[in-house]
Amino acid sequence: MSDSIVKVDKVSKKMGRKMIINETSFVLEKGKIYGFIGPNGAGKTTLMRMITGLIEPSGGQIQIDSFDLKKERSQALARIGAIIESPVFFDYMTGKQVLRNLSRLHPEISSSDRDAHINKILKSVGLLERCNDRVKTYSLGMKQRLGIAQALLGNPQLLLLDEPSNGLDPMGMHELRKIIFNLRDEKGLTFLVSSHLLDELQQMCDQLIILREGTIIWNGKIGEMVSDGRRLEESFIELMQS
Repeated sequence: MSDSIVKVDKVSKKMGRKMIINETSFVLEKGKIYGFIGPNGAGKTTLMRMITGLIEPSGGQIQIDSFDLKKERSQALARIGAIIESPVFFDYMTGKQVLRNLSRLHPEISSSDRDAHINKILKSVGLLERCNDRVKTYSLGMKQRLGIAQALLGNPQLLLLDEPSNGLDPMGMHELRKIIFNLRDEKGLTFLVSSHLLDELQQMCDQLIILREGTIIWNGKIGEMVSDGRRLEESFIELMQS
């Protein structure tokens, strides 16, 4: 059995005459948290959109748990949950109502098991006690956690989170980090987390993938990037200037 959940092999994306992603390759191993960083316009969101099937590559191959995303799309996407942009919900609904509605998009969840499944997910993101409150009463951090709950409905093996900490206060970031750790440790989930908050990634991630102008310029353990007690921000800026 393979230890990888994602294989990106020489993937490119061209828009007009501009090459956004240039023959990029990497592997995500199961049960690890990957930080995905780079300057604005480096191609991070484009690459995440390709992995989630929202846009097609111009070339190369993406495999999710050994399923070819192009040829075996439904099987591949069944392994993925994602928040690519800030989640938007109907404020007049309760958290549980939101998930009940979204759960209907997952035919594998039987109606008899729906509430138990939703309650289990709500508990895992720390929202069970507030699940009957309307979303309009939720803080930004709670809405982000509800977004993660939505992404968990299909029992994915991989979660892609694009800037999940944006706008969160320190407590919100702490809660988010704790949830990610718990999901990795208890469910064996793999995470690909894109963020500009490098200190947060330094506390959270096992490995880093750094993208510049559509090309990976670093892929390795975070300890190798921040050796000798350096902050990730220092090492990142130094790499960008080299």
